[in-house]
Amino acid sequence: MILTSAAFADNDTIPQKYTCEGEGINPPLEFFDIPKAAKSLALVVEDPDAVSKKPWIHWVLFNISPNIQFIKEGAKPGNSEEGVADSGENGYGAVCPPAGSGVHRYEFRLYALDEKLDEMPEFTDKEMLLEAMHGHVIDQALLTGLYQNTADR
Repeated sequence: MILTSAAFADNDTIPQKYTCEGEGINPPLEFFDIPKAAKSLALVVEDPDAVSKKPWIHWVLFNISPNIQFIKEGAKPGNSEEGVADSGENGYGAVCPPAGSGVHRYEFRLYALDEKLDEMPEFTDKEMLLEAMHGHVIDQALLTGLYQNTADR
């Protein structure tokens, strides 16, 4: 399984447009080689370099149809569900490293699951999603983007 973006290459800089210093919208994403056994997909976007003690969660997205091959810029796929990011909101929380914290890595991790995750609450966070996915992940892909606050450049 492969996850890419037309906006940035793996381990390359995320354009400012997709950060809190720009429009703050999600970048476009494309999926390739989804396993035929997949019944749904899930996506978690996190910053493992966050200044907090744990990675900062930017997006929790699940029950994406395995027939979907892309996520459009600034949108979520139809019929998918968004969980709660560490911003406290459901939906994409823009890349936003604080000034003075250097370059951060943003990991976009796509999971192929052997089932659809029914009856997940609106307040589903990353931990709840991972627990529900346990034993159901049949493949995964990782795309890493980099960003540094413009005050640090």
